[in-house]
Amino acid sequence: MSTLRKVAILGGMRIPFARSNTAYAEASNQDMLTAAFKALVEKFNLKSELVGEVAAGAVIKHSRDWNLAREATLGCGLHPRTPAYDLQRACGTSLSAAMQLGYRIALGEIECAIAGGSDTASDVPLAYRTKLQRAVLRANRARSFGERVSPFLALRPRDFAPGTPGVVEPRTGLSMGEHTELMAKEWKIGRAEQDQLAFESHTKAAAAWKAGFFADLVVPFNGLASDNNVRADASLEKMAKLRTAYDKGPEGTLTAANSTPLTDGAGCVLLGSEEWAKARGLPVLAYLTHSVTAAVDYVGMAGPAEGLLMAPTYAVPQMLDRAGLKLQDFDIYEIHEAFAAQVLCTLKAWESEDYCRAKLKRGALGAIDRAKINPKGSSVALGHPFAATGARILAMLAKQLAERGSGRGLISICTAGGMGVTAILER
Repeated sequence: MSTLRKVAILGGMRIPFARSNTAYAEASNQDMLTAAFKALVEKFNLKSELVGEVAAGAVIKHSRDWNLAREATLGCGLHPRTPAYDLQRACGTSLSAAMQLGYRIALGEIECAIAGGSDTASDVPLAYRTKLQRAVLRANRARSFGERVSPFLALRPRDFAPGTPGVVEPRTGLSMGEHTELMAKEWKIGRAEQDQLAFESHTKAAAAWKAGFFADLVVPFNGLASDNNVRADASLEKMAKLRTAYDKGPEGTLTAANSTPLTDGAGCVLLGSEEWAKARGLPVLAYLTHSVTAAVDYVGMAGPAEGLLMAPTYAVPQMLDRAGLKLQDFDIYEIHEAFAAQVLCTLKAWESEDYCRAKLKRGALGAIDRAKINPKGSSVALGHPFAATGARILAMLAKQLAERGSGRGLISICTAGGMGVTAILER
């Protein structure tokens, strides 16, 4: 095509986000993602519709979920000929899905698409230990009873204990929280600052729920009607009493209150061309206009190690340059709160002339009006099912822009593996 088409965000749906081992303790990723897809199909009257493409994924999933997006598609009421595929980019999964699908819409390859994600920290896969795994595989290859039995004779009782997945960085052995503690120390981000941001996240999220903002974005599931991590009664005094979670020493600053909880949930968004939306009488909430993904060398393979969750500091200025915008040219900033400290480190980096010159090869991006950041709360309060967070943010930001009638919003999501996924929505 000689020109690219606009990519419209038409709306989203999700199930309530639940702290792990609560309402969705026995729900699978497929259960949750199918429920979110069904809600979207019902909301936009897509029953038996042939959608151009569905893309979704999960970070923590069983081997049985190798075709998760397609299975959820087959179970949600769309036409069974609707194609689907899985992808995974940690916390940026569903935003990355929307970006990839958006490219296809822009190029005219498809007219509409659904991007989504699901994650559970409750229904985690249990893995064989290495010795038991090898014994099972050897026995499976055996041709006689003796050959099937012999691999197990060398095993000890401890070899039968299942191993659970750990949420750590394979190359460092550190959890995301431990990495963020290092970032907080480097950027001198205190606990009081983190608690204040977390308190505001809960306050804004509770107010948004009370005002009905989420009424057409969230569908009840498994007896839960709203996000069960939001604390309307949150207080700085209560937060100050909590023990630190990752660094138990006097210099530790991250707690359960200023970090995202392990969360179960799923969400999705509907994208389409303007022509497809108009033909079906669907109002366009906002347009997906730009996106950039970047990564940092958090291992220190090519120089000093960088902060694990600092990649958005690289991605955002690249995106601003492509769009011809400044950091201050936005009405709303949706910055994923993996940890309160991560948000504060990112903001401080953009304001730092030294950092921007050394790392980004440019002048400082400057400060952001804090009142424009996460107006309806974010992940610390709402919860963070890894692969579903991007869909949540896209749907929330598009709705806010539609309610304003015009404007521009920036999305910034940090991910495991030292990556950052960013996008711009405009109306």
